[in-house]
Amino acid sequence: MSTNWKPDKIRSSDITPEAVYLNRRQFMKGAAVFAAGAVLAACAPQIAPQAPTPLPAEVGAMAGQKDELGDPLTVYAAVTGYNNYYEFTQSKEGVAGLAHDFKTRPWTVAVGGLVNKPHTYDIDELIKRFPVQERIYRLRCVEGWSMVIPWRGFPLKQLLAEVEPTNAAKYVRFQTILDPQQMPGQSDPSFPWPYTEGLRMDEAQNDLTLLTTGVYGQDLLPQNGAPIRIVTPWKYGFKSVKAIVKIDLVADQPSTLWPLTAPDEYGFYANVNPNVPHPRWSQSTERRIGDADRRPTLLFNGYADQVASMYAGMDLHANF
Repeated sequence: MSTNWKPDKIRSSDITPEAVYLNRRQFMKGAAVFAAGAVLAACAPQIAPQAPTPLPAEVGAMAGQKDELGDPLTVYAAVTGYNNYYEFTQSKEGVAGLAHDFKTRPWTVAVGGLVNKPHTYDIDELIKRFPVQERIYRLRCVEGWSMVIPWRGFPLKQLLAEVEPTNAAKYVRFQTILDPQQMPGQSDPSFPWPYTEGLRMDEAQNDLTLLTTGVYGQDLLPQNGAPIRIVTPWKYGFKSVKAIVKIDLVADQPSTLWPLTAPDEYGFYANVNPNVPHPRWSQSTERRIGDADRRPTLLFNGYADQVASMYAGMDLHANF
């Protein structure tokens, strides 16, 4: 990142509240096309319609699964066809088409910084190194919409234990790939590319924090962050950085993309909290993709039992 980059006031088009951004009639029309199998046609209207493509067998095998609150999975078509991924485009429906040929091999992830055993992992080595776990998590976007998604991966704390953090390590910094040729959105000077994110050490070592390599029983698709991403289900979705190439353990709270871009609107912690509104919209309710009505937003996205103790005594309004 250039040291002379300075954040401009964020444009209203960069992130908008769900009620403004999501045209439900248009989305449902797209979902009907998805259900017929013409995924690329729905995501990129300029592409000629394709013959219906059968859904992966793994997807059908997950039919009827629910999260621990009893909420059903969001349909595969929406999970893989309605994505926030500014490295490609700010159009959610356009990501899958633009990311279709994104190359995820060869790929390495360098883990270093304040560790005793830094190591650069080949992605396939990393995937095989730790037992795969299947987890259903709720995803809550800062824009006010949500999904229920079946992920596949392993807890980040397993990887951190292997590289042995030093006592000086207080935070974990993540960095996505910088490749404007494959990711046209990275040519937008409004953002301090590459995408960076961070977690406090206790957050990174929480069992919920998943290094994710698959979705819906199959390998991650490019639009979902292939080949590897972070998922932190009690935080807004923008914390879950995609296409990771570097993980560094550091002493100081890292600067991250959205707080750099709009510091008055996006904080480092980004915990889901119905009582802390975004400056431009309320966070008290959300719309589950596929549902007609809004529902109350749950503190920490419903994962308070697992994570609330990490923030005991903190002012959640000041540390938003």
